[in-house]
Amino acid sequence: MIQMKVSDGGRVVIPAEIRQSMGLKEGDMVLWELRDGVATLTTRLAQLRQAQALVRQHVPEGVSLADELIAERRAENARDETA
Repeated sequence: MIQMKVSDGGRVVIPAEIRQSMGLKEGDMVLWELRDGVATLTTRLAQLRQAQALVRQHVPEGVSLADELIAERRAENARDETA
């Protein structure tokens, strides 16, 4: 745990160790999430990777949801045209 002091205007400097670990550079955008009184700092890339991991739990490797959706829509169109 790293201790930091809040300065004027509520500013806090992210310590170098944390910036390096997260791969942050000057000008990068970070995201804060506040949940149950706990603030979590993350990046868009980390959020994207977390979302991808969640999807991978439910979609087998090699399956394209986009391709499945397109095939489904084409099948619906074909049924509509014959009806």
